Amino acid sequence: MVTAATRYVGRSTVQLLTDTGAIARLAGSATSRFGAGLVRRERIRWRATIQQLVRAGYSSVPLVSLICFLVGMIMALQSAYQLRELGAINLVPTLVAISITRELAPLLAAIVVSGRFGSSVAAELGTMKVSQELDALTVMGLDPVAFLVVPRLAALLVSLPCLVVFADVIGILGGMSISVATLGFGAARYVALTFDALTLEDILTGLVKSVAFAGIIGLVSCHQGLETHGGAEAVGRATTTSVVRSIVLIIAADLFVTALFYARG
Repeated sequence: MVTAATRYVGRSTVQLLTDTGAIARLAGSATSRFGAGLVRRERIRWRATIQQLVRAGYSSVPLVSLICFLVGMIMALQSAYQLRELGAINLVPTLVAISITRELAPLLAAIVVSGRFGSSVAAELGTMKVSQELDALTVMGLDPVAFLVVPRLAALLVSLPCLVVFADVIGILGGMSISVATLGFGAARYVALTFDALTLEDILTGLVKSVAFAGIIGLVSCHQGLETHGGAEAVGRATTTSVVRSIVLIIAADLFVTALFYARG
């Protein structure tokens, strides 16, 4: 049993290092391709990028809005339950606003986009890989990274921060709605307390997290798709692995960025 456990840990460690190196190479390759396209004025697939932008951002707005609105309501009720006992009910808008902008909006938006868009990217690229469409692109003289990865990664890096700003507003509105309806707040008073509590650093923290999350989702999903081998079952595994790894790395990156801003403050 000890030997089997040691082998499993060893294989897992080697696989983790291999995947980390492959994702790092993919990130470098995608960055160089995009940079070369801008510097040398080579043809960049702007139309494809906009299409992916709509898929990653605009199509995710309804689900992100619903989730963040409900979470904002939950945060207001849960915080009011504790703060009422301390006679500090006026802190509800502060707690909701800071929690939403710093933590919940970027995290929830990233998880939704990972489940919706990241999984579809892994499935698309995985299907193209097993059906040898990527080999066909190479034979035609097209770089699969520049042709497929760059538009999807660029779309995520633009759409997710925009989605987080929208989620911030929706989450705060959710907290305001339940506070006005059940906690005795006036809408104008709630908005004033929210603006008094929020600082530019709160919003920037969420935006920095969203950029990191977008990079993670794009690189992990594209890597899983490009590394798919086998048939339909392999595509399914790649899709599932993409979502699971993205969420784990998102939470790890969330902890890192939060600790970074905390130490800086």
